[in-house]
Amino acid sequence: MQEKDENNPGVLPQGEYIPKHEKTADDTGKEVDVPVAVSEDIRPVYDDFMYEPIGFEDMMSDDSAVTIDKKKKHSRPEKAALILFGLMLTVCISLSVYGIVKDIVKSKDSIIRVEEKKQVVLYRNSKPEGANDLSNFVDENGRYTVEGASAAVIDSIVEIYTYSDASHNTFIGSGSGIVISEDGYIVTNAHVLQSDGYHTVITNGDKKYDAKIIGRDSKTDIAVIKITADGLKPAKLGNSDETIVGEQVIAVGNPAGLSFTVTDGIVSHIGRKIRGKNNTGFEMECIQTNAEISPGNSGGALVNMYGQVIGITSSKLISSTLEGLGFAISINEALPIIEELIDKGYIEGRFRIGVSLIDTSTESKRAAIQQELGFELPKDFKGVYVGKISDDSDIKNTSLKVGDFFTEINGKTVTTYAEFYDTISSQYTVGDKVPATCAHIDKNGDISYYHIEFGLIEDKSGDF
Repeated sequence: MQEKDENNPGVLPQGEYIPKHEKTADDTGKEVDVPVAVSEDIRPVYDDFMYEPIGFEDMMSDDSAVTIDKKKKHSRPEKAALILFGLMLTVCISLSVYGIVKDIVKSKDSIIRVEEKKQVVLYRNSKPEGANDLSNFVDENGRYTVEGASAAVIDSIVEIYTYSDASHNTFIGSGSGIVISEDGYIVTNAHVLQSDGYHTVITNGDKKYDAKIIGRDSKTDIAVIKITADGLKPAKLGNSDETIVGEQVIAVGNPAGLSFTVTDGIVSHIGRKIRGKNNTGFEMECIQTNAEISPGNSGGALVNMYGQVIGITSSKLISSTLEGLGFAISINEALPIIEELIDKGYIEGRFRIGVSLIDTSTESKRAAIQQELGFELPKDFKGVYVGKISDDSDIKNTSLKVGDFFTEINGKTVTTYAEFYDTISSQYTVGDKVPATCAHIDKNGDISYYHIEFGLIEDKSGDF
């Protein structure tokens, strides 16, 4: 039995309820205990596990009942709100996942639609009226700008294509040419053409013509061809002796098949003595320029700012190891050859030996010779290598063979093409017999020398 709380006799310390009793007598007069009403200040006590009192409704005051009723009323909306919030959260998450998946699946189409709808503003303007008028590109002294010089000469430049067969099935190479007459005479480089080939000319107006060779001279690398045409625009030929170092120039031609290309630069030097890389050419007087000259430019024009052709460009004269070095045969040097080729088809009085030569003056040339021979030359050996012998030459009848070397002409040692040609031209002419010492080298490096005598024939072929 637990002890009662002294301050509240109706409540045990743990909160149990003990009703109050009073002594009274029953009908027989016997004294009995009778429970009396609970005082208003008595309140039910809750155990830890109880949410609300059970079985004590009649014992609570009106305020207590109201409090309990409010708790009941608040609990239902809270539960409903939680449920509603959970439903809304579930719906939002589901819609988000659906949207993300849909965007991923249709992202490409969406991007395309966005790009299609994107508005891009482009700003465009035209040159001022008359800006392309050629009169704006020349001053009162007749000097053109680069635009003016290009326009002045471009219609006088042609493309030249060389084929080995009449049906033009086998392409050999291409180059450029300069129109020098209204009726179709065109000057170019000899190496652009092939003596027994077939040639096609295309003008800046895209007209195509078959061309025939009028004359070609491999020694100077100059040739003239002719097409059947009228009303062509001939180039204006200038005086290359008036050219000065530093003056502005343009080169016009067809490098790498890129039709009618214009490059600009300056005159780097004048009066350069240059020999063609094929070692069968004369030493020609050339204009050096930094205007870019590439294969395909050969036979094209070097033009000053007065629209005058002052040189014939040649890729055979460019350096293969250095940039910014281009050469053009000066027009004053070329003009007498052009006129004689038109008049006679060849250069009169010039002798021809009938051999193609490479000398041993540089390491690169020695390497080229060794590649052809298939073995190395003796270290200290010098001479002029014979790469080809013409069938219609007198030297063909001697014991000279392809792969052998000239070492002496009439007892004078020759190690370069210049020494070889100058020695012959200073002593002999057409019809003369020339004594020479030659050498044969085997793959073991053994050298055997022998002597020949060959005749000089007149050069009408223009080859070598």
